[in-house]
Amino acid sequence: MLHCKFFCPRELNVLPLFSITSFIFGAIVGSFLNVVILRLPEEDESIVFPASRCPSCKTEIRWYDNIPILSFIFLGGKCRSCSQAISLQYPLVEFCMAMLSLALYTKFGLSFEFFFYFLFGASLLAIIFIDIHHQIIPDVISLPGIVLGFGGSFLNTEVTWQQSGLGILIGGGILYAIALSYYLITGREGMGGGDIKLLGMIGGFLGWQSLLFVVFASSLTGSVVGIFAMIKQGKGGKTRIPFGPFLALAALLFLFFQDTIFRFWQLYLHMGQV
Repeated sequence: MLHCKFFCPRELNVLPLFSITSFIFGAIVGSFLNVVILRLPEEDESIVFPASRCPSCKTEIRWYDNIPILSFIFLGGKCRSCSQAISLQYPLVEFCMAMLSLALYTKFGLSFEFFFYFLFGASLLAIIFIDIHHQIIPDVISLPGIVLGFGGSFLNTEVTWQQSGLGILIGGGILYAIALSYYLITGREGMGGGDIKLLGMIGGFLGWQSLLFVVFASSLTGSVVGIFAMIKQGKGGKTRIPFGPFLALAALLFLFFQDTIFRFWQLYLHMGQV
């Protein structure tokens, strides 16, 4: 039975051709994400024009030097024109998006959910790297993401529109309350508005039921990394690290492992009643 899916690989043993195609598709989109990550924070730059060019010598990159993942390997990680090293971030983003696409295809098949969560995953991947470099989460990603998450919930078999709507309201509200409390206690801003909008977007795509895990997991991992950053930088409580990547990674974990997460939660509750 196919339900709302165009093609379900789990019922047809995951045809290798479609799996390979999903990987290649993800790598191509990952190549575009590299442009988004590089140019979107620069308000005066278009993500479409001009064509891709070397950041060092500004030479336009030929198509055969712009093949995702493979070109980096064939060029030995260096620009053909100026021999300057190419950032490892480029093949990393392409490979991560390729693997994400393959994982989504394996989970959802060729379905609405695949394309819906593909856009979600691509947005999160771009946010991770932009926030790491610039400590900002662009509204041009998160705000349309909130609308898309809620709108897509009317066709999404994983999340209802009620769950999505509550996810947006509660998601944004939780981080706003945390940020306001931190400011009132310390007199410093501990969380930006971008994080609040991002959690609203996550709630829109994954529903309110994802928020407890996402907030807990991101806070835990963020605290661990923050402690190491405080020790290394020697700035104490004034150390600033971007929180968006931790929210995004926690959201991806929930997307793929929510059944396991809920089973552990039920087991924990059961043990508490014994």
